[in-house]
Amino acid sequence: MNSISFDHTRFDAAIVDLDGTMVDTLGDFAVSLNRMLDDLSLPPVAPAAIEKMVGKGSEHLILSALAHVMSPGGAAPEGAKAQALHARAQALFDQAWGRYQHHYLAINGQHSAVYPGVVEGLKALRSRGLRLACLTNKPTSFAKPLLAAKGLDGFFDFAFGGDAFARKKPDPLPLLKTCEALGTVPARTLMIGDSSNDAKAARAAGCPVVLVTYGYNHGEPIRGVDADGFVDSLAEIDQAVS
Repeated sequence: MNSISFDHTRFDAAIVDLDGTMVDTLGDFAVSLNRMLDDLSLPPVAPAAIEKMVGKGSEHLILSALAHVMSPGGAAPEGAKAQALHARAQALFDQAWGRYQHHYLAINGQHSAVYPGVVEGLKALRSRGLRLACLTNKPTSFAKPLLAAKGLDGFFDFAFGGDAFARKKPDPLPLLKTCEALGTVPARTLMIGDSSNDAKAARAAGCPVVLVTYGYNHGEPIRGVDADGFVDSLAEIDQAVS
């Protein structure tokens, strides 16, 4: 464990990311996206490629998957070719979003699992008197049923999806609005996530941030991200903030 010398009395609340932080949802993404692509008569996308697309909201995920399968060999084109590919993906977006939503809601949580240590970590934070909110770029209509299906909803005072506010992480707005809902100031609100999106949002909002070393960080090494510390399991959070 890479422990952080945090005094738990510094915090009144914690904001916790969902995908890649509490729940490994890659299986749900893969099944939903590939059923969507099949509906559109497009080839499937491999889970390894999907993992790098996760974390910036459903619109980004769908557009990325469409561009990936429509690009020769899955390679990322540049310049005018990239713009043309994006335009083709954008033209299919409305139809793709409808199919993706249909499939995701049908299987939400069935191909995903809570990471080891998550329940223990959330219990520890609550036992210290911290208020908790889940903040994700996942649509609220996906996030709340997933939390309930995995037995995690009871830990949180609030759960906000990527459509809850005008902008998504890494913009600081969702964190600032979540702090408002919690009745806390950013400096006393710990952000717990798995990616540079979470860290950038926290830095811009003025929240301390701890990242888990597993999860989805757009294919980049997580320890290269500017954060206040890292844990291999949420079960270590209690020690990290003690």
